[in-house]
Amino acid sequence: MYGFAFASLVALAACAPQRGGRQRATAQQQAAQIPQGISQATDGSMILDATVNINQLPIRFKIAAPADQFTAASGVPGAAAASGANGTMGVNVLLHGDGGQSFFDFPNQNLQANTMGVALLAPNANLFWGGGSGLDRTDGVAHAQAVSDFVTKAMPQLVAFDAANVKFTGVSGGSLLMSGFFIPAQMQNFANSAVELNCGAMPPQVNFANAAAVMSTLRIHYQSTQSELTLLQDAIPQAVVAYEQLAANAGLGAAQINALQTVDNTPAGGHCEFDGKDFVSGVQTMLTSFSNVVQGGDGVVAGLGAPSNGNVLTGVVGNEKLQFAAGRRKRGVESMVVKRWAEALVPKPRRRRQDVVVEEEGVAMLACDRMRCN
Repeated sequence: MYGFAFASLVALAACAPQRGGRQRATAQQQAAQIPQGISQATDGSMILDATVNINQLPIRFKIAAPADQFTAASGVPGAAAASGANGTMGVNVLLHGDGGQSFFDFPNQNLQANTMGVALLAPNANLFWGGGSGLDRTDGVAHAQAVSDFVTKAMPQLVAFDAANVKFTGVSGGSLLMSGFFIPAQMQNFANSAVELNCGAMPPQVNFANAAAVMSTLRIHYQSTQSELTLLQDAIPQAVVAYEQLAANAGLGAAQINALQTVDNTPAGGHCEFDGKDFVSGVQTMLTSFSNVVQGGDGVVAGLGAPSNGNVLTGVVGNEKLQFAAGRRKRGVESMVVKRWAEALVPKPRRRRQDVVVEEEGVAMLACDRMRCN
């Protein structure tokens, strides 16, 4: 049985040494400093932020839903639902990018198309879904299994939802776990599902379970930008080709594939900057229009960056070779990590006043810090 921890996450990863013998906290340890508990979403729903042990991995989660959809075991005030995945609301499960930014932003917290939002925090020191780095996700199998088990085994104890209406969102590294490991190995557990792969994708990295059945109904949307990271400029089109071929192998024709699989990279922004401005606001832009993109909407994403016309529903058949501008690099080394949430947790060093020369009545005088002059 799963035990729930409503206190802060236990720091599991070892610290990395710095000069002078000081220790630098890992991203996971920094995340543990942010309190868990119960709060309110921006639309008035309740947010449960807690941790459950899944397969010996600590999975911190956020669930946003009306209070009466939570079970008594959740501890949410006003909880009225019976346990079990027998509710009427759908679910959108979000896997953040490297560093955890979108978990703490929780861009899918507002209810949309009778769908509650869920966000999961990667269970490793760097907060990378699938572990490893870049396209090498060394813990992808275990992490994908943990996500699946969380939804099918832990969530029913906490909130009532429709187990036949579970959708997923990936952001950057979260999209790599979804496309590389979760879809091929675990999507068989989620019939008639949909996945929005934002700013990241790669072909299946493990054997595909029930490929024909899954690919006959699975809705996939790939969203990128013209100035995507060079690391992903090859990987995303490769994923598009691989999943298109899997659907064709399942017997789907071109029109059927285009109805299920769509792709867009028309915004001119950088990595995840779908609004042409910023990572955080860009991801929020896509999640605000989630139902328009993968839940039968008109495909229009409000606020999408120029030169896009806002409609992202372009079928993949014949559009596999995405055209990118020069990819962006950081200090010569490509990075997918965004971890702004941790900035407020880093203690600011005390500034020492420097010796300065001041002029008083034409006479130069030395002003100094009292600690060094008295």
